[in-house]
Amino acid sequence: MEAVLEDLLTADASAGETTRPERLVEAMRYASLGGGKRLRPVLVLEAAALFGRTDDGAAVAGAALEFIHCYSLVHDDLPAMDDDDLRRGQPTVHKAFDEATAILAGDALLTLAFDVIADERVHADAAVRLRLSRELARAAGIGGMAGGQMLDLESEGRERSEAEIRTLQAMKTGALLRYACRAGAILADAREDDVERLTRFGEIIGLAFQLADDLLDVEATPEMTGKATGKDAEAGKATLVGLLGIEATRSEISRLLTEAQELLSPFGEKAQTLSALAAFIAHRNH
Repeated sequence: MEAVLEDLLTADASAGETTRPERLVEAMRYASLGGGKRLRPVLVLEAAALFGRTDDGAAVAGAALEFIHCYSLVHDDLPAMDDDDLRRGQPTVHKAFDEATAILAGDALLTLAFDVIADERVHADAAVRLRLSRELARAAGIGGMAGGQMLDLESEGRERSEAEIRTLQAMKTGALLRYACRAGAILADAREDDVERLTRFGEIIGLAFQLADDLLDVEATPEMTGKATGKDAEAGKATLVGLLGIEATRSEISRLLTEAQELLSPFGEKAQTLSALAAFIAHRNH
């Protein structure tokens, strides 16, 4: 994945482009190549491999998703949003460059993602690429990640029900993880019932990821996570940890992990890596 991301973020202009401003490319590379778990693209790779597809096309599709994720982090860190100075143990993009460059870097990464998902290497069938592109737009947009961020901002200092918090988290964090698992199955031309099984798996690990993230914000140190902690409580944000408590949240994560592994059980040993990824998400410490 690192090699694919590196290749796609070169300074060389592609067909139809006039030039690529050096500072903009530098900021995009800083945002995308400076570490990170690569969880979303790896889920794309492993979901595709589960149904027999292991070529570079799945990695290219995974890169498109990672660019969406990286853009969202750049914009989330801005002073108008979460106002963070640290990401992955390094200064955030607006600190390393400036706010205007950070906004443009995020815009360019978002746009590049749709350039990449349309690449013929992703799938030979243009109809499949169109499906992947449209579903990516919906996962990242109004009814997905961006909409979830809006709900998150609106939740500051306000009480939210458990159902409202789950909806917020399913959109803000879960939508891209759900897409990762679903896209991998679609890339490999899996049967629709298997696509739906992987979709549900993605929904479950998406919620588990956010719950684990909320726990880290409460219990971890900035040295462990590479970013500021304790910010949810400071901002008065609604989280399930704040509503249910730490122990109940841990129990819910355990329940979600069990359901995720049950969904993979029909695939036997072929799903071993996906199962391990689910466990990593549930029990991660960074």
